[in-house]
Amino acid sequence: MNSILIKKGRVIDPSQGLDDILDVYISNDIIKQIAQNINRKASLIIEADHLIVAPGLIDMHTHLREPGREDEETIYSGTRAAAAGGFTSICCMPNTRPICDSRTNIKYIHSRNLELGVVNIYPIASITVGQVGEEIVEFGDLVDAGAIAFSDDGLPVMNAEIMRRALEYTSMFDVPILDHCEDRNLASEGVMHSGYIQSLLGLPGIPGAAESTQVARDVELVEFFGGRLHICHISIGASVHLIRRAKKRGVNITCEVTPHHLTLIDALVKETNFDTNTKVKPPLVSEENRQELLRGLQDGTIDVIATDHAPHTAKDKDKEYVDAPFGLIGMETAVPVILTDIVHTGVISVNQMIEKMATNPARILRLDKGTLKIGTTADVTLLDPDKRHTIKSTAFYSLSRNTPFEGKKCKGAVDTTIVGGNVIYSKGKIVSDEER
Repeated sequence: MNSILIKKGRVIDPSQGLDDILDVYISNDIIKQIAQNINRKASLIIEADHLIVAPGLIDMHTHLREPGREDEETIYSGTRAAAAGGFTSICCMPNTRPICDSRTNIKYIHSRNLELGVVNIYPIASITVGQVGEEIVEFGDLVDAGAIAFSDDGLPVMNAEIMRRALEYTSMFDVPILDHCEDRNLASEGVMHSGYIQSLLGLPGIPGAAESTQVARDVELVEFFGGRLHICHISIGASVHLIRRAKKRGVNITCEVTPHHLTLIDALVKETNFDTNTKVKPPLVSEENRQELLRGLQDGTIDVIATDHAPHTAKDKDKEYVDAPFGLIGMETAVPVILTDIVHTGVISVNQMIEKMATNPARILRLDKGTLKIGTTADVTLLDPDKRHTIKSTAFYSLSRNTPFEGKKCKGAVDTTIVGGNVIYSKGKIVSDEER
């Protein structure tokens, strides 16, 4: 019998209002007991007196690239990067090659993860066939196959009638639309946030209204036609204000923000001399907008912190700024960046961080995860809030290295990741199948 006893950790579980020094006993793949001074034999004892014991973190916005761009990321490498980042469950976006818009694609992801993966993967299917934005997919068939949400992320649904139909159909299955809000006409050929820095650099700009006008439209649609709407990677203060007001009216809407939008601003493009690892969509914005994101994080307007992990090869990123692809990787940097720049600076508490990285994603996606309740599957993340280290992309498990956080000095790290009662990652290393 496989069993783990975690001793004297600070157990934090927002789903139960739990924050205390306790032991956690896991038998096979189930959490069996949480109490002080548990006296049971175990196959493995983890002394956690300096650690935070949390429900397994959930990243509800990742790009695994398989199938189609296995040079950037695979299910094998991506799930190991997730485990190293403290994520026991991840949701993968559908912009693969081919697009994940059919039962076959969903089944492929599940089968590959059973064969090669080390964390839970929940596939997100596209809203429209081929992500072209013209015809909605067979929502019922895809939900039956295992899709837990729908998104055309990477591309917006520009046609309001198509978005209306998507909201109405998905409401029949109680699954959310994960909404990439971008007016493509306003964004045009822009590569960074429109503003003072952009004008200095002479790069094509993306106005903040490219995001907020689409947020406003889709808030109106879900308020009028129903459904569940989750806004992806918000970046603009105007979007925060729109969502805050919508929530006060009772609109069924949630949203997420990325670690990079919480901690970086557009001036970094200038400071790094056009480092293409700062090129993301939505783009890094001004300090004024960043402060609005922090306020939204504090007051609960923003429900989730998600990475938008977007791997690219060094060859693809090694281009002129206007030609390089958008995106950066984030699963292995999220915890140290959030602990260092958001928790230790007092913006939010570690309890709020866990709520936004475990409890809330599970609630929004209707997953039986994000909790340490007795009888649930033992997905657990152990955090070392005081460990000092420097981010080095050469140590990543991801196949890609496109991070703007290279060389960042951090306070806080993932210590151990337990998935289904098995230690997958510990002390900086993935535990091999033989050791498990």
